[in-house]
Amino acid sequence: MTISRIEVIQKLTVLFLIVLGLYFTKEFLMPLFIGGVIATFFLPFCKWMESKKIPRGLAAVFCVFSLLLFITGLGALLGGQIAMLSEDFVFIKKLAFEAYDSAQQFILNNFGITLKKQGQLINDQQQNFASIIPVIADSLSAIVGNFLLILVYILGLLYYRNHIKKFILQFSKSKKDELEILLYKVAVVSQQYLLGLSKMIVCLWVMYGVGFSVIGVKNAVFFAVLCGVLEIVPFIGNIVGTTITVLVAIAQGGDSTLIIGIIVIYGTVQLIQGWILEPLIVGSQVKINTLFTIIALILGELLWGIPGIFLAIPLIAMFKIVSDNFESLKPFGFLIGEIEKPAAKIKLPPNLLKVIKKKFPF
Repeated sequence: MTISRIEVIQKLTVLFLIVLGLYFTKEFLMPLFIGGVIATFFLPFCKWMESKKIPRGLAAVFCVFSLLLFITGLGALLGGQIAMLSEDFVFIKKLAFEAYDSAQQFILNNFGITLKKQGQLINDQQQNFASIIPVIADSLSAIVGNFLLILVYILGLLYYRNHIKKFILQFSKSKKDELEILLYKVAVVSQQYLLGLSKMIVCLWVMYGVGFSVIGVKNAVFFAVLCGVLEIVPFIGNIVGTTITVLVAIAQGGDSTLIIGIIVIYGTVQLIQGWILEPLIVGSQVKINTLFTIIALILGELLWGIPGIFLAIPLIAMFKIVSDNFESLKPFGFLIGEIEKPAAKIKLPPNLLKVIKKKFPF
């Protein structure tokens, strides 16, 4: 049975409308989706507490409290490291002023712009920057508001999860069991992705911390934590963290040996991560091919910014599971899924046992 051109156009139109809807409703959906993904991560912990006769509401509160405790601990660790790093700010400031004077002299010698004119241009830019401060303040207030909203969503989704599940199952009473299995798979893929990502970040903290400490990077723990946390942004996160480490090391007076050492450690960690840690820790839970992983990340950033990058992989993994279970969506699941490689078949010569006995008689 072939798919008609009209059906293809209808599916693409629906897909376009979904993407358009995600863009225009991002203020509402973004905190809700983040809360939902994080709630699946805490679901086993919540169920374990409930099995110990802890009321569901109290168990959900403990989950949110655990999240806040982790964020506070991570913030305290980074804050302490930044305080230690601030001891070098005087030296970095001195280098910055020297670089500023050199840049001014270079502009004067090569472009003929006087020091007075350069100072006037800088003052104009400072005035423009002052006008941006209210915008930054509004952005910070929006971030705090969304964070509180995410905590409320996590609490509500954990507490009302059975009620929401029963609501969804009412849409298909004839295939209730299949739909329940589908909901379970969707929750598990999100949970396994976040769990694997958490383990990966901890491993990166250890490897970067040990490596940076061995070669003598100042505030090695801070940069190790930074590189690990930026793993949340696939592909470019570690590159950004390592670049920041290199730039600060240069500003602190690091020589070429130290810079090369940082780059070598980055390459070694990436090699271990790609060939050993990811297959062992993450496994094949998120079965999305590389091309559509990149497309999902770009689309997520275009639609929802940085939160969209965080949500892109778990959401596309959920979409694949849903697509694989609905006949009309199976082409999409096939398109974004991994390429199935046929198992290698080892051809054995006939009468192998006789050949072995003939060659090695004993």
